[in-house]
Amino acid sequence: MKESMGERLLSTFIHTVLIVISLTCILPFLHLIALSLSEGQAVDLGRVWLWPVGLDFTAYRYFFENTPAWRAFNNSLIITLVGTALSMLVTVLTAYPLSKRYLYARKPITLAALFTMLFSGGMIPTYLVMNNLHLTNTFWSLWFVGLVSTYNMLIMKSYFENIPVEVLESAQMDGCGETKLLVRIVLPLSLPMLATLTLFYGVGYWNMFMNVILYINRTELQNLPVIVQSMLQMQSMSNMMSMDMVQQQQLISEKMKAVGVMVMVVPMLAVYPFLQKYFVKGIMLGSIKG
Repeated sequence: MKESMGERLLSTFIHTVLIVISLTCILPFLHLIALSLSEGQAVDLGRVWLWPVGLDFTAYRYFFENTPAWRAFNNSLIITLVGTALSMLVTVLTAYPLSKRYLYARKPITLAALFTMLFSGGMIPTYLVMNNLHLTNTFWSLWFVGLVSTYNMLIMKSYFENIPVEVLESAQMDGCGETKLLVRIVLPLSLPMLATLTLFYGVGYWNMFMNVILYINRTELQNLPVIVQSMLQMQSMSNMMSMDMVQQQQLISEKMKAVGVMVMVVPMLAVYPFLQKYFVKGIMLGSIKG
């Protein structure tokens, strides 16, 4: 069917807007890559835009050799991997029972979970609880505070409810108990949702900042976002004792800031392509029904 002039104009307008929005996301990222790989002098003179000027990896080498970046990177990795695994486990074990219509007090429990999306205990009471449990300055405080996202749990619950009842009943007729039903039937059918929520939790733990500031006071336990933020504020540059003043000024510039941001962003970008094929499908199939 041939499009009318108005439809073609509307289509052109929509594509133009989408292209502009895409460029606002892509161009700053390319600029950061170029800054991090360019020579310090070119960066300081403002000669770098979207392509590196004089390929130079000095800032990356310095970032990992002369700052707590490696330790912070390992801390971020531990926080993300363990936290994501714990969150997914608890989310599954919460969402699966609530997806069963025969569960006693199912609606009050669901409403209680919804209540936590609107109201929380607050920053100070939560800190006092963590402190009284002697969990401050440990990763457990970070994992417990962000253990379950009510939003993610409700999405997973809705996804479980969309699984055909006939499939579950046939498995139960073959002697499948609830545990085996969950592990062998429900979870394999829910791979798109599991991959999507794993990505959500992973990004949340990897970028965790405020909770680390609140509950972790020991520098050796701080994660990458906190260390990078300190470097952006030039608070961690006082330990640059192995370089002369000119080199220090070059590395403190936009080049070092770009390196810190790139080190934070690249790991999540590397993981995303492996989960992207599940992402849209998981969101659509697990959307909460009205």
